[in-house]
Amino acid sequence: MANVAITGAARGIALELARQHLENGDRVHALARDPARAEALNALAAGSGGRLTVHAMDVGDDASVKAGAAATGSGPIDMVYNVAGMVGTIAPEFDDVDWKTFDETFNVHVKGPLRVLNAFLPRLGAGAKVINFSSQLAASTWPYGGFHAYAASKAALGRLMRSIAADLKDRGIVIGIVHPGYVQTDMGGPDAEITPQESASGIRKLATEWTLEKSGDFYKWNGEPHAW
Repeated sequence: MANVAITGAARGIALELARQHLENGDRVHALARDPARAEALNALAAGSGGRLTVHAMDVGDDASVKAGAAATGSGPIDMVYNVAGMVGTIAPEFDDVDWKTFDETFNVHVKGPLRVLNAFLPRLGAGAKVINFSSQLAASTWPYGGFHAYAASKAALGRLMRSIAADLKDRGIVIGIVHPGYVQTDMGGPDAEITPQESASGIRKLATEWTLEKSGDFYKWNGEPHAW
C-alpha cells in the first residue's frame, strides 16, 4: 500500500488519480482548494473506509499549503502528484495584459508545486516520487500563440523541477514531469482526445515505474519521452 498525496483533487485527472489509487488499495490524501464544494471527491471519501481523506489546500498560498500538509499527518509519503493548476488568460493581446492573472498563473504553476514539495519533503524517503503536471504547450516544439502565461509558467515548472531533481538525487527522491495529454476535462473540453481515466491510468503506471536514472525527465502520459 502506497501513501499518496494529490493536489487539485476535486476534479478532472486528479480526482481520477485519487479514485484509481484508492481502487489499488492505497492510502490517499486528497488536497483541494475548497473541499466543501468537492462533491464527487467527498463521496469517494465517504465510501473509502477512511483510506481517502480530504484536506484543504490552496497551492497559491504558503500558509494553506503548510496547514494542508500538516493535516495529512506525519507518516511517510510515497507519491506526490502536483496537479493543481489554472488556465489563466488566453489572448494574444499585448497592449492590455492582465498582469494580475499572469502573476497568479506563475504563482500557482511554479511556486505552488515548490511549496507542496517543501511541505512534504521531510516525509519523503528514498524511492519517493514527486510527479509534476506540465503540458505540451511548455515545449519549444509547440509553435502556437496565445496561452502566454500558461505556456511560460509550465516551461518554468519544468526547468525548476529538472534542477530540483539534481538536488534530490542523492536522497533517492524521484522527480517527474509529465504531459497528461489532451484530456476531456473542464480545461480540455468534451472534444479532447482522451478521457481522464485513460490519462490517469497511464500516469499512474508511468509514476510507479519512474526510476531515479530518469529523474527530472519529461514524459507523455503514455510513457513516451516528451521533447523539450
